Amino acid sequence: MRGRASHLRALLSRALSPSLPPPGRALPQVTRPGASPFGAGFVGRARFFSIDASAATQGGSKPPAPPPAGTAGGEGGGGGQSGKSEQADAGKAVRGGPVSWLSFLLLLVTGGGIIVYYDKEKKRHIEELKNRTSAVKPGQSVGTAAIGGPFKLLNHDGKPVTEKDFLGKWTLLYFGFTHCPDICPDELQKMAAAIDKIKEKAKLDVVPVFITVDPERDTVEQVRDYVKEFHPDLVGLTGTTDEVRQVARAYRVYYMKTEEEGSDYLVDHSIVMYLMDPEMKFVKFYGKNYDTDSLADGIVKEIKEHK
Repeated sequence: MRGRASHLRALLSRALSPSLPPPGRALPQVTRPGASPFGAGFVGRARFFSIDASAATQGGSKPPAPPPAGTAGGEGGGGGQSGKSEQADAGKAVRGGPVSWLSFLLLLVTGGGIIVYYDKEKKRHIEELKNRTSAVKPGQSVGTAAIGGPFKLLNHDGKPVTEKDFLGKWTLLYFGFTHCPDICPDELQKMAAAIDKIKEKAKLDVVPVFITVDPERDTVEQVRDYVKEFHPDLVGLTGTTDEVRQVARAYRVYYMKTEEEGSDYLVDHSIVMYLMDPEMKFVKFYGKNYDTDSLADGIVKEIKEHK
């Protein structure tokens, strides 16, 4: 079957191009004026069928002999050499890489310039801060923290109280709530003990004040019963939700309900005591890390330095 097909292809190619040259010879190129691309493509296809048919009739299934030098095979060899040359050129381009020595040098110079500029700006900023600090004249007050402010609440006897009622006295404020399970009782016991120690050793009077952050449950009666458990001089303050929110904001106190189950809930809040001077201006705050002795000594120190 293969032989008969090859024979038919040979007959077809001869019929289409009777003037084709014998196998092995180059086909003349169509260079006549007016020759169309279609005719050139047809001749190319005819040449392919002609060579295939000739090879089939002369050698059967034998592969064709390598073309002599200077023929199309030679051109293939030349193409091989040009291919090797192109590979060599491509290899050179790859070895050179996209980054040249000049690009690398420019990168180093740019990076170094950025580092130098950043270091210079940092030194300039530090120098400006030093100049601003040194510009403060000796004895000039630099101000205090913006803690404290006006408030209007009810004491544990139900009487209206404002910050003006504490003028002329040293005051120690603590924010908490009467349903607090452990932290508030511990802090109020420490406050009461420190107040007694200050009065005993330094002969100074400090007014302890408890302000609730749970106005919904801490009524006047609830606060009165609560403060009696810690110290006879402890003043308990409560008020409406808005009033408590206002005083808490003035003293920068954080508080929020947590673990709410119906009417039973806890209140997460700041654990801080605020020392206020006789003008109800903020002096210093004391955290949970202070014990009774350090709290009393710290308050005495602040009062003596204030005088």
